[in-house]
Amino acid sequence: MPSDISAISGSRCRRVVVWLIPLVWTLGLGLWGLSRQDSVWRDEAATWQVAGRSAGEIWAMLANVDAVHGLYYLLMHCLFDAFGASTTTLRLPSVLAVSAAAACVALIGRRLAGFWAGLGGGLTLGLLPAVQFYLQEGRPYALVAAGVGLSTLLLVSLLERGPGRRAWPRWAAYGIAVLVCALLNWLSLLVLPAHAATLGWVRAGRRTWLRWAAYGSGAVAGALPLILFSRRQSEQVSWIPPLSWTVLIGPGILLAIGGLAAWAGRAGRAGRADRRTLSVAAVGLPLLAVPQLGLIGVSLVQPLFQDRYVLFSMAGLALLIGAALGAAVRACALRLPRAAGLVVPGLIGVSVLTLLPVELDKRAPASRIDDVLAVAGEVAGLKRDGDAVLFVPAARRDTALVSPGAFGGLADVALAASPAASATLKGEEEGPERIRAALLGQRRVLLVTDSEQVAKAPSADRDKAKAAVLREHFAVVADRQVRGRRVTVYERRG
Repeated sequence: MPSDISAISGSRCRRVVVWLIPLVWTLGLGLWGLSRQDSVWRDEAATWQVAGRSAGEIWAMLANVDAVHGLYYLLMHCLFDAFGASTTTLRLPSVLAVSAAAACVALIGRRLAGFWAGLGGGLTLGLLPAVQFYLQEGRPYALVAAGVGLSTLLLVSLLERGPGRRAWPRWAAYGIAVLVCALLNWLSLLVLPAHAATLGWVRAGRRTWLRWAAYGSGAVAGALPLILFSRRQSEQVSWIPPLSWTVLIGPGILLAIGGLAAWAGRAGRAGRADRRTLSVAAVGLPLLAVPQLGLIGVSLVQPLFQDRYVLFSMAGLALLIGAALGAAVRACALRLPRAAGLVVPGLIGVSVLTLLPVELDKRAPASRIDDVLAVAGEVAGLKRDGDAVLFVPAARRDTALVSPGAFGGLADVALAASPAASATLKGEEEGPERIRAALLGQRRVLLVTDSEQVAKAPSADRDKAKAAVLREHFAVVADRQVRGRRVTVYERRG
């Protein structure tokens, strides 16, 4: 009897440890260097400045721009209200979300291939380079990954239990998880064909197919108004380049790694290879491949391929790598039983050391294209009361919206209506002639723009007017470039 109790206790302990260790491990990775040396780049600056608005102002803005991120902005608005605006408030939700996703991966791996496969997969997720980038990003993609991890875990539990009358709460939770992910980024609906591939792989029964179709369709129907409305704002993604061979290299490498990991861990649970068996390959391969291939297919119609839109597919890759690690433990146990428990910790440790340059790079300001806080510091040091300030392009006004104190005393002479008043991200500017007239009345002007490495020639007429007036009537007296941005001080000639 005591031995039975000990066995039960040990089993429960392993069930907790298998998800708790990956959760704490990923949380530690996320908290390491969270502020990125007090830097915030342009994508995060959009979150920061919108979260600082009132709920009514956010709602008004969504009618014009960024409707696809509406739910995320409202969530961040609540967090900024509760905890204040800071890099910690900005990024901690992503850290917690990826940690939750790692726990889900661990639980799925344990169910399908045992303790070590679950532990290895959960520890792997936070180490993947793409995940490390968005682990500390003030954008919604990590939250989507957590939701997809939860929906996949629910689907696996439903397939294991089989159809039953008491299954509807889990199916309802599944549908809600898919819907919330879609409201955060509707391209996450690519998880549904991935789950359909899993159902086909294991030859799920008719009742399971019908329930999946019903709850999945409910999630699509709930997200459909957002999808249709956000399509009216498609000019926001007009900058995404068409598909090319260089774009496809990344997905190709990921699929190759996933295929190799699936082959290495093909023994699955109890060493069975039956096609009907619910295995890591049946769940992980579709979760990795289908969203990647689906987004490539969508991009043939309209260029949309960005790896962050399918970040959640990395959970599939982590599952497959975890299964391969579990297979390595089993192989070691046959020859060196005492060393088997060191396989996963040892390989994870080696991976950490091997990826250390990547880990350090992702936590450095240089890992992003620019830094709105750094350029605000330069403005604060160069400005004089009564100076004018210009932004080229107008989107570079984000630095003033994130750090308004640094721009105190400066006249934004091109601005006709603030971003909040105009319900836009960057505000509305005057026409070229009014901008020209306003500049000619100034003695000193600070120009905030991109650094030489990333700057593009002005395309908007108002930006061309700004450049022409500065070139013809002003002289450069100071020039600073820092972390992808540039501040140039002009003084009126004569």
